[in-house]
Amino acid sequence: MRKAWYFTSAAAAVAGCWLASRPDLNAQPGAVAIKASDIGGVVASAKGPEAGVWVIAETTDLPTRYIKEVVTDDRGRYLIPDLPDAKYTVWARGYGLADSPKVETRPGKLADLKPAIAADAKTAALIYPGNYWYALMKVPPKNEFPGTGPNGNGISPNVKTQGQWLHLVKTDSCESCHQLGNQYTRTIPAMFAGFDSPAQAWMRRVQSGQAGNAMVGGLNQLGAQRATAEFADWTTRIAAGELPAAAPPRPQGVERNVVITQWDWADPKAYLHDEISTDKRNPTVNANGLIYGSPEESRDYLPVLDPVRNATSRVTVPYRDPDTPGQPKPLQASPVWGDEAIWDSHTTVHNPMFDERGRVWITSRIRAAKNPDFCTAGSGLVSAKLTPLDRSGRQLAVYDPKTGKTDLVDTCYSTHHLLFAEDANNTLWTSSGGGGGVVGWLNTKVWDQTHDAAKSQGWTALVLDSNGNGKRDAYLDTEQRVLTAPSGESLGTSAALSGPADPARDTRLNAAFYGLAIGTDGMIWGSVLGYPGGIVRLNPGSNPPETTLAEYYEVPFNNPKAAVSGFSPRGMDIDRNNVAWVALGSGHLASFDRRKCKDPLNGPKATGQHCPEGWTLYPTPGPNFKNVTDSGSADSHYYDWVDQFDTLGLGKNTPIITGNSSDSLLALVGGKFVILRVPYPLGFFAKGMDGRIDDPKSGWKGKGVWTTWGTRTPFHSETGKGTTSKVVHFQMRPNPLAN
Repeated sequence: MRKAWYFTSAAAAVAGCWLASRPDLNAQPGAVAIKASDIGGVVASAKGPEAGVWVIAETTDLPTRYIKEVVTDDRGRYLIPDLPDAKYTVWARGYGLADSPKVETRPGKLADLKPAIAADAKTAALIYPGNYWYALMKVPPKNEFPGTGPNGNGISPNVKTQGQWLHLVKTDSCESCHQLGNQYTRTIPAMFAGFDSPAQAWMRRVQSGQAGNAMVGGLNQLGAQRATAEFADWTTRIAAGELPAAAPPRPQGVERNVVITQWDWADPKAYLHDEISTDKRNPTVNANGLIYGSPEESRDYLPVLDPVRNATSRVTVPYRDPDTPGQPKPLQASPVWGDEAIWDSHTTVHNPMFDERGRVWITSRIRAAKNPDFCTAGSGLVSAKLTPLDRSGRQLAVYDPKTGKTDLVDTCYSTHHLLFAEDANNTLWTSSGGGGGVVGWLNTKVWDQTHDAAKSQGWTALVLDSNGNGKRDAYLDTEQRVLTAPSGESLGTSAALSGPADPARDTRLNAAFYGLAIGTDGMIWGSVLGYPGGIVRLNPGSNPPETTLAEYYEVPFNNPKAAVSGFSPRGMDIDRNNVAWVALGSGHLASFDRRKCKDPLNGPKATGQHCPEGWTLYPTPGPNFKNVTDSGSADSHYYDWVDQFDTLGLGKNTPIITGNSSDSLLALVGGKFVILRVPYPLGFFAKGMDGRIDDPKSGWKGKGVWTTWGTRTPFHSETGKGTTSKVVHFQMRPNPLAN
């Protein structure tokens, strides 16, 4: 065994006496040098020092639970930097190992950790990410599609291909709200053990809780008969001892430089969708300031984290009208919460966003769905004349931390995601979640001057220049047939283009935006859920909405001109070069560069599949499902974000995608993925993220990427009932021992 120089546990007991006179502890060459706010040491098993192993420090001594995680270097050494003064429980976790015994210590101490080699493959696999277990699911082979229904193979006749099945058992249905493959979902709770068959047990388990109707709807999209049979077969084989076919790799190279900090916020019955730390156009806004979250269906408050004081608070979110809808009762009792209705939100705050003044804008429901009169054709608004709207499911609100006041903004269009344009009016663009048939915006300059919602807003249908004359003309007004969930989110079941274009007229897409991005050139981009789905480039023109035109680009699918097929976009963002980046349900991160397109971008030949050369698809790491041979992975990807300003430290314009089954964020650097895994608690599931620069002069310590646990079921994590959502901060230091 190679000899490693480091402080022994006995030396660590003396180390505290030196702190007053010595800022660094470094007894001999190769030792771990720590400061008074650090904990360091060596992780070694019976086989010697363990490289690429996580070390976790956790405390409840601060105002809120605090966790910090790092990775060992190639000699098994670790250093956890900049810990607040508290008593910590510290332990090591790594693939191929059993967790080390936990050690209680304080900053300024050295602590060596001694994990055991995992006793067997089953023990080792207990800490594998969910996608390694979910990959054991047998997906029906291609020759069983289209489905033949309950009297045939049990697959819905509406599911035409294997890819359609995949996008539903992943992000666009089964994993849109929580992870599959974790220990909770790959086993059957005792509450359901008495059913006649595992398939019946699965049908009953998805009826649990306030999301029961939505989950049953997801099964019905697949064909409940076949879906429950496949899920039952999956958990039955696992119960009989089947294990993942491959082990995940330990962190390598730059992956070992990550420092991950987590804080509890909200409450154990709430869940979080997104957080915001800064103005995405300028990551120095709100430096060292409060972080705000959005609890969506669960609560009518914004959870707030003070990362300097390690303390949390709340901001109540009001709604205007007494008849503003609330949450449903549980469809059936759940194993965790019984008959209790744990979600009670009316406002369903989905997405927060900072403006340049430090105010927090949110997509928030303020009333019932029926729109006010100014949304109708006779109101005088140009948008209402062109595209009258009678309903909207969620509107807008803005909270000013300086005054503590929240203003409500009534919108005719539904809101879901929101982003500020880099323009003189600080225009706030919104997506609708995919339903509603329009894209809306708010001129915040006019709003601040008048507080007149009608004067401040506009919206547009998505109109293609099908006749190719370069202007918006009378269009074929396609019926909007987008089926949506109660929240207004598209179920991705309808085609955006229903048939050939009319060369004499323009064409309205049967679509609206789910994901949202804004280019530096002022173009607005959005993703269209579905199969294969696509993205839209919206040019507002000189006088929106009268001049606003759209272009539609489908993900390459069964396209002979495309090197790789993919499908089902969800989240998206854009880089400073106006290249769009899209999370795909097929298990890819995709880029789309419009500059590479060869054929005309408008006109009757712009069919959606007209620019395969603009797309590049990067398969994400990890295994794929059984019976799936096409490119992609079993990992699920909810959203992505481009680090335009290098707030993480991996370079400007780095795209980062959420690994919703792999406990990770995945950054694409030089065409290869850097896996930033959250090792504890197992079950990390992010949605949105942003990056902030707190101090540009302090290197890696002065910046980082912020996200939150976005799962609806934090109680499915390894720490179980009582687990709260968490704020997560990712930072990249120059090496694993930097402090």
